[in-house]
Amino acid sequence: MTNLSDLPATIPIFPLPGALLLPRGRLPLHIFEPRYLAMLDDAMKTPHRLIGMIQPGADSGSLENGLHSVGCAGRLTAFSETEDGRYMITLSGRSRFRITSETPGFTPYRRADVSWDGFDRDLGAPETDPDFDRSAFLPMLMRYFEAQSLSTDWDNLSEAEDELLINSLAMLCPFDPEDKQALLEAPTLSDRRETLVTLIEFSLRSGDGEEKMQ
Repeated sequence: MTNLSDLPATIPIFPLPGALLLPRGRLPLHIFEPRYLAMLDDAMKTPHRLIGMIQPGADSGSLENGLHSVGCAGRLTAFSETEDGRYMITLSGRSRFRITSETPGFTPYRRADVSWDGFDRDLGAPETDPDFDRSAFLPMLMRYFEAQSLSTDWDNLSEAEDELLINSLAMLCPFDPEDKQALLEAPTLSDRRETLVTLIEFSLRSGDGEEKMQ
């Protein structure tokens, strides 16, 4: 699939608080609830194998059905089955979408009619961030990881391409679900990086009143 017109008009949706998938990102999941096992089996029978990750939400930007309107669809690219019948899967982010309505039906999981309009960049080449100042960002990130008791391979992290670095951090850092939604809806990679920096700065200041980021 290379064009938005190739994407289906209806997809299964998987509401999961705090789980963020971004275009060209990879999200590992454990599937064990019967309704989502059914969703996975049905998705594997389709040519596109897409599942829409979506954040539940109750603010003014959420739909009446308790979901945020914008999510990200991932293509099932890896799966394995455990001895007790669970699946370990990987979704590879394809494109963000906007829910237009939920689809009635008899499936145990939720489905939605979606619009892909406005997300053309998601199916294009990886984005770059020309204004990304790594010399300022990485020391701040180190302080954040230390405060959160997180570990990483700093050599690989510092050498990662702009999009891989920013999107991986957005997906992996332990932000609140509403903050994850803000990262998802950021129009460009530069916008997402600015949002990410703001969230990290806020976390550091909340943890130490004397911490001040420049």
